[in-house]
Amino acid sequence: MKKKNHKIRIALAQINPTVGDFSGNFKKIKKMTVEAREAGAEIIAFPELAVCGFPPEDLLFKRLFIQECEAALQKIASCSEKIVIVIGAPELVDSRGDKKLYNSAYILLNGKIVTRYRKINLPNYGVFDEKRYFSPGNTALTARIGKTNIGLTICEDIWVENGPAAIESKELLADIIINLSASPYHKNKCREREKLIQKRAKETNAVLCCVNPVGGQDELVFDGTSLIAGADGKIIARATPFEEELIIADISFTPKKKKKQGSTSISDAKIALETITLPNIPPLKSIKKIKPHLAEHLDPDNELYKALVTGTRDYTLKNGFKKVVLGLSGGIDSTLTAVIAVDALGKDNVACVTMPSDFTSDETLRDAHLLAENLGIQIFEFPIKAIYRSYIENMPKILGPKRITLTEENIQTRIRGNILMAFSNKYGRLVLATGNKSELAVGYCTLYGDMAGGFTVLKDVPKTRVYSLSRYKNGISGGQLIPQSIIHRKPSAELHPGQLDQDSLPPYAVLDRIIELYVEENLGLKEIIAKGLDPKTATAMVNKIDLSEFKRRQAPQGIKVTSSAFGKDIRLPITSMYKKKS
Repeated sequence: MKKKNHKIRIALAQINPTVGDFSGNFKKIKKMTVEAREAGAEIIAFPELAVCGFPPEDLLFKRLFIQECEAALQKIASCSEKIVIVIGAPELVDSRGDKKLYNSAYILLNGKIVTRYRKINLPNYGVFDEKRYFSPGNTALTARIGKTNIGLTICEDIWVENGPAAIESKELLADIIINLSASPYHKNKCREREKLIQKRAKETNAVLCCVNPVGGQDELVFDGTSLIAGADGKIIARATPFEEELIIADISFTPKKKKKQGSTSISDAKIALETITLPNIPPLKSIKKIKPHLAEHLDPDNELYKALVTGTRDYTLKNGFKKVVLGLSGGIDSTLTAVIAVDALGKDNVACVTMPSDFTSDETLRDAHLLAENLGIQIFEFPIKAIYRSYIENMPKILGPKRITLTEENIQTRIRGNILMAFSNKYGRLVLATGNKSELAVGYCTLYGDMAGGFTVLKDVPKTRVYSLSRYKNGISGGQLIPQSIIHRKPSAELHPGQLDQDSLPPYAVLDRIIELYVEENLGLKEIIAKGLDPKTATAMVNKIDLSEFKRRQAPQGIKVTSSAFGKDIRLPITSMYKKKS
């Protein structure tokens, strides 16, 4: 006899939560739940720790924070009439004085918290510190709705070979696996995550639903790109990257035969098995067919650009700022920073300051004004010539003979940093620093000068990508938004006559390759040289990277967009003799 297919309608809520904004997060959750229920969805899933926002970090140590999570969860449960809500929140368990905190996925229905699944695999690498906060769960869980077995997993659980999804499918015969995720963006992450979801779907012979948040949180940015993959690995639905969105799909499947109870072995640990049965969700009387949304993947420059816009917007607005200010030199880095800021916040909320010195060329000053005109933003011109001369004239015993050394160069950039911070204090604008990853890696930047600010948009963007993003933006703007003279001019800090970046650094294509190999691929100096890099250049740049950690520790926050960003990903010791051996 031919097996009969069954259907269930599932919604994935790709929201932009904010850490600690219980009221704001609740409004988003309620709105999406109402929309899903009205569309006939029987289940709606939200991202990992969506109740409190991700990552809450050491707020998890505060008892009041956990209590507010618990209260918010109860409030969300009141929205679960005639729809199953699956949502992430921390769970504190106090058993005879032994307190444990879990990263949990709660099942809510008809105003009640029915049960929860506790994350089994806790990541502790890169930006993740989950073993600092959470205890691992030990139970694979499926929820049975009618004839549908739905397994629950949380983020890292799906990245682990033979993880909970495999057990829920094999031992508990899950037809559908829901993965509540909080997977931060970096280059190629969207496609990497999708390939993994497809692989796990085929391995488990189950429909796999992965719901991921969008938005910026400190240095992290989340792309969303929530997915539903069929048991054959084919993508059924894909949410639009970097946008809040509700995706709904009718899942058709053939139920598996029977379920088992007991325990099984995974990663040399005993995992208990649990299946709960939920009441049926009565279908709507008149329900229209839904065509699942299948958003297109973005090309690499578009994807990176949207990540930077999203991260800049959310860092600014979520931290209470409405407007920003930046130093606009007429160079490529400050130019791209200004363009991104306008797309993130609107032209009326972006102001720039150009601060010419004796060494600023007429061309760069003209380009700064032209770009501001093209963008429609305010530009203020504050020459620093007189201020700089007063330093020179009033510090002869410190500065010595009247010649330009690194000291005099740094004085100029620190004057500019002071002007920008004064502008910030006076008008309440967030200062955007304009450095890039290539400069930060080798310390080609000035503490309390061009590093001054509250946020660095391009902190994790190599210089070569700065150029490609600028060309991309010009391409989609339909004209010369960014003057070609800015793109084609040889990079220069303009701190002494005739200065060029190439006087101190190798060509950026070479430098960025060394940074990629040393920082992102973690290769040693000999391995880098074996890739065809000049030994003298590679040695000098690797040493600069090691020696510049003290600067990077004092740099503003910036958006992580590569697999290994300076900050949480890369944390070198400042005091170390090892760098002398590079």
